[in-house]
Amino acid sequence: MSGLSSHVPDPRLLTTYAEHEDSPFHRVNAWTKVAVLALLVVAVTIADGLAAVWALYVAVLAGYAYAGLPVRKLLVWYTLPVIFVAAIAGPLAFGIGGRPMVELGPVSITWEGTATFVTLLGRGLTVVTYSLAIWMSTPYASIAHVLGRSLPSPIDQVALFAYRFTFVILEVVEDLLAGIHARGGRIQSDFWENRSLYGRIFGHTFIRSIERSEALLKSMNARGYHGDLAVYGHVDRPPARELLAVGAFALGIAVYAVTVAYGVMP
Repeated sequence: MSGLSSHVPDPRLLTTYAEHEDSPFHRVNAWTKVAVLALLVVAVTIADGLAAVWALYVAVLAGYAYAGLPVRKLLVWYTLPVIFVAAIAGPLAFGIGGRPMVELGPVSITWEGTATFVTLLGRGLTVVTYSLAIWMSTPYASIAHVLGRSLPSPIDQVALFAYRFTFVILEVVEDLLAGIHARGGRIQSDFWENRSLYGRIFGHTFIRSIERSEALLKSMNARGYHGDLAVYGHVDRPPARELLAVGAFALGIAVYAVTVAYGVMP
C-alpha cells in the first residue's frame, strides 16, 4: 500500500492486479477496452438526466465488481474525484435557479442545482471507475503497445515515461516520509505549522526525482533504448465477438443521441 494516503490509488497495487489477477475482464483485448473507454466518455457526456447517468455508473460498477477488483478500496479512492468535482461543479449548484432545498440567507441550494451537481458527479465517477478497471486489468506491456500505436510521437513516449516515473517519484516521497517519521516528525497534523516542511519535501522530491530519472534514462540507453518503448509489447487485434460488442455499443449510443439526447429523430 502507498505510504502517502489510502485515498490515493497506489500504482504498484494497480499494476499487481493487472499482472497477477485473472478475470473475464482481464482477458478482454486491450484495444477493446480503450475503444469502450472512448465510447463511454461519449455516452456519459450525452446522457440526458440523472437516471441515465447513474444507470451507466451502476453498470460500470457492476462490471468492476464482477472482474474481482476491490470495491471497498474504490470507494476510498473516490475521495479525490469527489473533491475535484465539488470544487468545479459545487459553485455551479448555487447559481442554478429553481425550487429551494436549503436556504442560507441570501444564498440557496435548489433541487435543480443539486441534481446538476449529482449528475456531474456521476459522469466523473463512471469514467474514473472504468479507467481504474482498465489500469487494474491490463498488463504494462499491453498499455505500452496501445499508447505507442494510438498516440503520435513524442506524446506516446512522454506518456510512457510519465507512467514509469510515477513509481520513481512515489518511492522518493515515501523514503522522505519514512525519514521524517523515524525522527518523530508528523506531517498529518498541524498542516499550517508544518508548511515549511512540506516545501522542503517538495524541493527534495523534485531534485531527487531528476537524479533518479537521469539514472533511469542512462540505464535504458545502455540497454538499447532508441526512442520507442512500444516495441517491447504487442497486442493482437480484437476478436470478432469483441468487435461486434463494441459496434453494438457504438450503435446504441448513436441511436440514443439522435432519438433521446438531441431529438433529431422522434
